[in-house]
Amino acid sequence: MTSKLYYQSAYLQEWHTSITQTIEREDGVYVLLEETAFYPHGGGQPCDQGNISGIPVLDVSLEGDNVLHKLERLPEGTEVSCQLNWQVRFDHMQQHSGQHLLSAVCRDLYEANTVSFHLGTDYCTIDVESTDLDAGKLAVIEAEVNRQIYLNRAITSYFVSPEELAQLPIVKQPKVTNNIRIVEIEGVEYNACGGTHVSATGEIGIIKLLKTEKMKGNTRIYFACGARAVAQFNEHMRIIGTLSAKYNTGKDEIMDRVEKWEQEYKQTQQELAELRTKYDNYVAKELITGSTGIVTQQFEDLSMKDMQGLANTLASQTDLPILLVTTSENKVIFTHSGQFPQACGAFFKAHLSTYQGKGGGSDKMAQAGFADQSAALAFYTFAKEALKGN
Repeated sequence: MTSKLYYQSAYLQEWHTSITQTIEREDGVYVLLEETAFYPHGGGQPCDQGNISGIPVLDVSLEGDNVLHKLERLPEGTEVSCQLNWQVRFDHMQQHSGQHLLSAVCRDLYEANTVSFHLGTDYCTIDVESTDLDAGKLAVIEAEVNRQIYLNRAITSYFVSPEELAQLPIVKQPKVTNNIRIVEIEGVEYNACGGTHVSATGEIGIIKLLKTEKMKGNTRIYFACGARAVAQFNEHMRIIGTLSAKYNTGKDEIMDRVEKWEQEYKQTQQELAELRTKYDNYVAKELITGSTGIVTQQFEDLSMKDMQGLANTLASQTDLPILLVTTSENKVIFTHSGQFPQACGAFFKAHLSTYQGKGGGSDKMAQAGFADQSAALAFYTFAKEALKGN
């Protein structure tokens, strides 16, 4: 059994020990240490990083009572020196302790119990049993959880027996019945947990709620603690500062400027739509006037979206079949008002494969894309002649 130093002190960063066993598996090599401070992944917390005698630790996992360390290669000899990546370890401690405090505040203020926790590389989340945590409630939660940080409440961890556990106001009953580890935040809660934690809430630094989303009848809260929260703040300030300088406006006026641009954009889009309608009507009239049996046209720079709009306009003004191609996107459209006997989708299904085209549609409209311009034009030429005979 591996002696787990991370239970004795979460702040231990370097130690010397012995390799008790080496294991070779298909996915790599592993070592068991007589004692380790490398925390294995589990309980929502990722594993620690670091090195053993200068060799990077790739993964740390728990199998029974043993902690397995996956290495790039096996070290020489059995006596080794170990070193944690302290930046990663302390980040995990801040996030995990912050999660305990945040979950406690959500529960105490709004009876929103935490059902899951995830400590990711970029952000952390908790899923809580509530669907009505609006912006006002989230602001109250954030203010209260940071107030608890400022109080610098002690965080301690210790093992208890089942009998001792029964005397504690535990948040949630643990799944294990032996080696039950309690993480206590003084005056806040007792929680069964095997993770690494800071020694007082003040070391969490700050908790910033980032966003929320509905998740299977619960609410998922995204948050960051400590150095992560500061990094998030710095990145947001960088973006705001860049926008402020780029558009020569004060930080407080950026949103007003954006809203003004949105209104101008909507107006421009409306004007463009009106012009597009007039243009489509004009082009449709010209195409219909010069057509006999079928309306056809080849475009070099028309987008598929605009070609679809033109096709709809044409179909509303004539009972002739309509066949259009755009070589800018190598797309073909076949449509009609419903008075033409040939079903569009069926025609494409019968002939597209010959030209390596992909697409389909309904009785009144079908569209297809081709690998290159020559294939699109070849199908367009074939279809034009075939449909004339209907």
